[in-house]
Amino acid sequence: MNKKVPMRQCVGCGEMKMKKEMIRVIKTAENEILLDTTGKKNGRGAYLCQDLECLKKAAKNRGLERSLKTAVPKEIIDTLMKEMENR
Repeated sequence: MNKKVPMRQCVGCGEMKMKKEMIRVIKTAENEILLDTTGKKNGRGAYLCQDLECLKKAAKNRGLERSLKTAVPKEIIDTLMKEMENR
């Protein structure tokens, strides 16, 4: 029997992709917004393709804010962009 592959939707481009191929951004209980590279941290998660363009789209169309149910300051978007460039 085939195991079902977990799929997630990118908040930037809206494409469905395998969870393993995506980057998870979480909002912790302390309202911190972090890149979750392990995919195991506690918090409300939103998924992005490993692509800077998707992060820019998510920032522009407020996809990240909708998914995390909180405002995302520009500094945090900039930090996420730097972290993605360094991956």
